[in-house]
Amino acid sequence: MASIQRLYETFQPDHYDLFLDVSRENKLIVGKTTIHGHVTTTDLALHQHDLVVETLKVNGQAVDFTMKNDQDQVAFKADQAGEITVEVTYHAPLTDNMNGIYPSYYKVDGQPKQVVSTQFETYFARQAFPSVDEPEAKATFSLALKFDEMPGEMAIANMPETKVEEGVHYFDQTVKMSTYLVAFAFGDLQDKKTKTTSGVEIGVFATKAHPADNLDFALDIAKRAIEFYEDFYQTPYPLPHSWQLALPDFSAGAMENWGLVTYREACLLVDPKNSSMATKQYVATIVAHELAHQWFGDLVTMKWWDELWLNESFANMMEYLAMDHLEPDWHIWESFNAAEVQKALQRDAILGVQPVHVEVQHPEEIDALFDPAIVYAKGGHLLVMVRALIGDEAMRNGLKAYFAKKQYSNATGDDLWAAFGEASGKNVGEIMHSWLEQPGYPVLSVTVEDGRVKVSQKPFYFGGDKSAVENADSRLWQVPLAASAASAPALLTEASMDLGDYATLQAESDGPFTLNVGNTGHYIVQYDDTLLAEQVEALADADAISQAQFLQNGLLLAQAGQGSYADLLWVLPKLAESTSALVQSLIYQVVGQIKEFATDGSDLGKNLKTVVKALSADQFARLGFDKQANENVDDELARPLVLSAALYAKNEDLLAQAHATFEDADGDVTQLPANGRAVILKNEIQNFNSAEKFDQFLATYQETANAALKSDLEAALVTAPEVAQLETIVANYQNADVIKPQDLRGWFQGVLGNDKGQDLAWTWVQENWDWLEDRLGGDMSFSSYVTVISRIFNTQEKLAEFTAFFTPKLDQPGLAREIVIDQAIIASRVLTIQAQKAAVDSALAMLAKNV
Repeated sequence: MASIQRLYETFQPDHYDLFLDVSRENKLIVGKTTIHGHVTTTDLALHQHDLVVETLKVNGQAVDFTMKNDQDQVAFKADQAGEITVEVTYHAPLTDNMNGIYPSYYKVDGQPKQVVSTQFETYFARQAFPSVDEPEAKATFSLALKFDEMPGEMAIANMPETKVEEGVHYFDQTVKMSTYLVAFAFGDLQDKKTKTTSGVEIGVFATKAHPADNLDFALDIAKRAIEFYEDFYQTPYPLPHSWQLALPDFSAGAMENWGLVTYREACLLVDPKNSSMATKQYVATIVAHELAHQWFGDLVTMKWWDELWLNESFANMMEYLAMDHLEPDWHIWESFNAAEVQKALQRDAILGVQPVHVEVQHPEEIDALFDPAIVYAKGGHLLVMVRALIGDEAMRNGLKAYFAKKQYSNATGDDLWAAFGEASGKNVGEIMHSWLEQPGYPVLSVTVEDGRVKVSQKPFYFGGDKSAVENADSRLWQVPLAASAASAPALLTEASMDLGDYATLQAESDGPFTLNVGNTGHYIVQYDDTLLAEQVEALADADAISQAQFLQNGLLLAQAGQGSYADLLWVLPKLAESTSALVQSLIYQVVGQIKEFATDGSDLGKNLKTVVKALSADQFARLGFDKQANENVDDELARPLVLSAALYAKNEDLLAQAHATFEDADGDVTQLPANGRAVILKNEIQNFNSAEKFDQFLATYQETANAALKSDLEAALVTAPEVAQLETIVANYQNADVIKPQDLRGWFQGVLGNDKGQDLAWTWVQENWDWLEDRLGGDMSFSSYVTVISRIFNTQEKLAEFTAFFTPKLDQPGLAREIVIDQAIIASRVLTIQAQKAAVDSALAMLAKNV
């Protein structure tokens, strides 16, 4: 496979003048790009993709050029090395694949409209203008934009608009930045604005399909987040404004374009009258994530895509750090543990998964880097571990020095570790090298032997091919122990270690002796029978993170066959009354995996429903369907978990009350309480189904602009028990008027996860893979269509079908790793079910008798 040619090695741009004339009606971009810079050779090239180059001039003189479309290049020659000005005129198509410059489609009062925007990460700026489209090739940009403008429309970009002349919108010159961060948009938009205490103008923009008050929540979060980061980073926000733009069509969640951050509507807009706490936290953390990037990623950018983690991992950690400061009552680190930590530990336990830092040798491999469980979640967890190791003061001082040294340029991970090391006096780089450069994580075995506490580490995994990982069983990590006893060592750097006298360590601990206090370390712990018995005895009185961590460790060990699902089941009733949303989340993560053992109509499945009904009954009676006066955030976050469990268990009270609530709304789903709406809608589809109701929900889904309501309707519709209804959904997979391409993956996964629809969805994806690849194949999240299949398949038959279909696609760089990993995930699940099903069946039967 050919490696990537770095054009920056021969051409270093310092300024671009961009003129773009965009026609929505003709789906055409006409452009003129002038680039000034320095070249080190006379044989040169610029990146382009699907551009039709008309003329190319070097220092004012027309020159011959060669289109190398297979390499995304236009090649040409210069007379000599040195300073150069290149001028290119061209035209290109306005595409519908949500990359480059593209339109979003929506309606206002039934009238179709378009807003046009950009998505240039990872390497799609070249679809809009010729450039050296690499992160290291930082330059300044002056944008002049013309479009088929309608009355009342506006244009926005990275920098403020300076003037409009003869229909051309001119924008101020940007600071020095990478091509993938250039952004603009135009259309019939509304906005709300405010200013930070330091004078930065903050704005939220959206189409007029939404009520104006839906912009308020994000505006408040964005303002306070910028203020927090300026203080925490001790580095001013360097631009005059920070715009946040909600787009009707957007493939990812959001994109950190400098000064003009773009979002899916679901990731920015919040209905202030009827939104769940989960929705608010979701939007707030995404806004905080993208604004963390304005420094970490935009001001200082990774040198090459192999250091993508440097952007994303840090922003993942900072979004939670920021929200903990802005909304302390949210206990956001518990949400981090419930979601990010579990996602990372599950994925990272599969042999063959990528390390956080991974080399990139081919353009298509770049998109495969965006593994949310590794580059985002694991990387974020590793940085939480660093923060716990060095403390906030050293982290802040290190960041201040890092930004001062590297601003408007590029960096590697070693630059960050050096800054943290100098600020903390610790060799952070040496510690983190073992975590970044090799995949996976260890399980620490803790034993009491002759009155001494011993710890040893070994790689933890429960699926995959050992040959895919160098030294799979001999990998070592430098592990921050974070022990409950002060006298215990801080780091485990060898395969094993004596931690000290058991009685002393126990006396120093507040409760049982434990490692990884706070769950900040990216590893799990397996205790011997003595220590485990102490933990079980103290479990009811432990804090929420410790209780959840106990379930987390047990769940992962059970998956690896080093523990037992059956034993873990007996722990759940001890924690069922917890009012912690984190603990409830881990309880139902365990239940979710136990569901894999059940087949339709089996005694195991019936007993599981009996047990889940008992686990959730008191919590359902306490919480109900809607927010109550004076309840806390934990209650709001726990409610959908408990309601979903009670619905699964067919709790008669829930079924009746949910239906009564629906009837009271007189068919108007917008009047249902947001906290319980998804379960109320699912109950109607699953237990009070009719053709009229199904059609009504599907029609409402198409009509509403409320993204949270859309999500709840989708979640309900895909659980339909009628095959004909599921066939209707699948028949609309390719109908963008019903299911937008950005939302298709969720609809596909939903039907695939429905026993009545699994074969429908699986047949569809096999028969229409070419269409799917053509429509969405250039997108960084395309490989997740493989991922979602691996979350559901759990039989030898489906494993064989998965293998047969995807093996011929292993030669595709953007899919190869995902296929291998997901095949291993399914295979591991099949083996686990075979090995532990009898024990799980027996435990559930006994538990069901006792409830």
